[in-house]
Amino acid sequence: MKINKHVLLVALLLCIVTKIEAQKGNYPIKNGFSFFGGITKFDITTDNFITSQSDGFLGGMSATVDIPLRWYNIGFGMQLSESNIDILGRPSLVSTENEFINYKMFAAQISMLMHIKVIKHHFTIDVGPMLQYNGALEFKDKAQEDYFVNNYINLTAKDITQISQFNFNGAAGVSLGIKNFKLRGQYIYGFTNILNKLENESLDTTGGDARFKGNQSMLVLGAMVSF
Repeated sequence: MKINKHVLLVALLLCIVTKIEAQKGNYPIKNGFSFFGGITKFDITTDNFITSQSDGFLGGMSATVDIPLRWYNIGFGMQLSESNIDILGRPSLVSTENEFINYKMFAAQISMLMHIKVIKHHFTIDVGPMLQYNGALEFKDKAQEDYFVNNYINLTAKDITQISQFNFNGAAGVSLGIKNFKLRGQYIYGFTNILNKLENESLDTTGGDARFKGNQSMLVLGAMVSF
């Protein structure tokens, strides 16, 4: 998995925090550290291709600034994920048999989330922006590289792997549990066009739309341990 070194460096600097207590005015500030992981459902919402969401997984860590007398916390996090997505295609140019082409995508995401305290230490609503660096689409089965993508005549499966690598997302979810262990559900939506780079690849778009537009969506269900 190829991840930009600068992205990793910034994320680690944000996340490597020792639990301490300090004073800022009259508010006791507590810095916490968490590990989390989970399973995902990933898809790209687009009119260019016929897609099917598929399973994946992610793991990461975060540092949280907790001001007990406020109604929210602020968390800075970094997570790594492997997502899978299926795009409908056909084995040959004139084939009438349809088959999903199986891709996977690795990504690193840096987030800044506001954790709204619905029930202190037990239930929060988590919302905020997320910056993503991802690799190209990779084949789970190399034998599908020369498949043709449905909705186009001559477009092959390997033609559409070079998607945009820097994307801006929004995340919203909830965390529920006890002080040091919570279950987390989250929805991540891509505000930027993850297929935009395909328009610079000089692709043969005969039979379909020459403009590529797609937004990623990811459902996450996982658990978090805090210190």
